[in-house]
Amino acid sequence: MQSLDLEIKNLIISTLNLEGVSPDDIETDAPLFGDGLGLDSIDALELGLAVKNQYGVVLSAESEEMRQHFYSVATLAAFINTQRT
Repeated sequence: MQSLDLEIKNLIISTLNLEGVSPDDIETDAPLFGDGLGLDSIDALELGLAVKNQYGVVLSAESEEMRQHFYSVATLAAFINTQRT
């Protein structure tokens, strides 16, 4: 799972052009939005599209569960793992 965490961190950095941010700067369990990494709704759309393209997972923008899946790198990794099986 840790390699997937690193992949997701790198995907976040490259997709959102977070210059000066390294994977070590992103805490695995910290919130991606708001007080954590500070991403916003536009970032969420871009990240969602990147995750869909990279991992082939099905995303629903209207689902409250999606917010929970995108809470942190750890929750996103867990979601991707469940979709892969």
